[in-house]
Amino acid sequence: MSLVRFAPSPTGYLHIGNARPALLNALFARRHGGRFLLRLDDTDLARSTEAFAQAAREDLAWLGIAPDLFARQSERKAEHDAAAARLKAAGRLYPCYETPEELDRRRKRQLGRGQPPIYDRAALKLTEEEKAAFEAEGRAPHWRFLLEARTVAWDDLVRGPAHIDCASLSDPVLIRADGSYLYTLPSVVDDIDFGITHVIRGEDHVTNTGVQVQLFEALGAPVPIFGHHNLLTTADGEGLSKRLGHLSLRGLREAGYEPSAVRSLAVLTGSAESVRAVEGMDELATLIDLSEISRAPARFDEADLDGLNARLVHEMPYAAAAERLRAMGVPDAVAEAFWLAVRANLGKVAEAAQWWRVVEGPVTPRIEDPAFAGAARETLPAEPFDGGTWKAWTGEVRARTGAKGRALFMPLRLALTGLDHGPDLAGLLPLIGRERALARLSGQVA
Repeated sequence: MSLVRFAPSPTGYLHIGNARPALLNALFARRHGGRFLLRLDDTDLARSTEAFAQAAREDLAWLGIAPDLFARQSERKAEHDAAAARLKAAGRLYPCYETPEELDRRRKRQLGRGQPPIYDRAALKLTEEEKAAFEAEGRAPHWRFLLEARTVAWDDLVRGPAHIDCASLSDPVLIRADGSYLYTLPSVVDDIDFGITHVIRGEDHVTNTGVQVQLFEALGAPVPIFGHHNLLTTADGEGLSKRLGHLSLRGLREAGYEPSAVRSLAVLTGSAESVRAVEGMDELATLIDLSEISRAPARFDEADLDGLNARLVHEMPYAAAAERLRAMGVPDAVAEAFWLAVRANLGKVAEAAQWWRVVEGPVTPRIEDPAFAGAARETLPAEPFDGGTWKAWTGEVRARTGAKGRALFMPLRLALTGLDHGPDLAGLLPLIGRERALARLSGQVA
């Protein structure tokens, strides 16, 4: 059975760019009968917060992702320490004493000579006496992973045959001088211990894969299957980050977007499938084939999200909106009729609230022709109103006044709603009712 993971750092709110790998992993597990692990990579204790950790879980739940497993990297330091000790014993993790300033000067010299700015492994030549002298000065070592100078190749789920020439890379720092871990070692150790079979992530991690494959092998573990998908950008081509608060999942939710619209756009953009509203996770899972994802950046356009969301709302059954309508104060007795009357005019469900205020009042009517309004009052049928009342009434008003088209319908809309636009009045009139309609046609706020 396949096991995939999504491993965000709880240092800010998840944004739409994070939604893409989260969804691609969850959908892959769903399509292949696998399981999904949510792992919080929270080893950056200075920036990680419990508030962001909880927000990540809430945002994923809103998207429709229910993890099968949950873990916190910060609770696994003993396992990371044990792996580091094994690498040190094997000579694959070695101490380095250069300061950041010294390393920067060295890189500049290499660039000046036309050489690639990779670490020259000077620390491997240090004697025990030289190491002791550095430590006597108060220098604590950082630790680098000794890469084998070879090409690492793999069959990528998205990109096909892929490779990284590790001879062109610096030996990566795995442990800082203060003893804290960078991303790479804890990630690999946790993937090993949890039995991750597939690592699906953004293409910005391709170079990391060469290093991580060597780490898996150095720790004697099977190497998972990798897939590196294209990244989402803004409509202008700008990379997404946590500083773009309006594109955070929390921000999109608070703005009233439907999770199905967000997830459809997040995964179908830049795929072989046409971008459209897909309601359920199961259906979406059948549409996503990682091998058919484009290599080009996928542009996330908020205008597309608006259109997608509106189409979903226009087709949304009453049952899906019922709870939100109840929260707006729409009585259950009329809620379904109200929803069917207004949904075609909504971009978001929350916009229904303004039309309930129009129904319930008070509304300040706009009477431009008192004589016309008087004729409308006199011809308004007795209750009960139904779906045919509007047509019958406007026919009587037309016969009485001679008005037709816009000259007939717009004055009635302005009087009944106070607005020059809105849902079909055939659906709204029975909800407004005869008493309020008469009052508004008389110019009264009602």
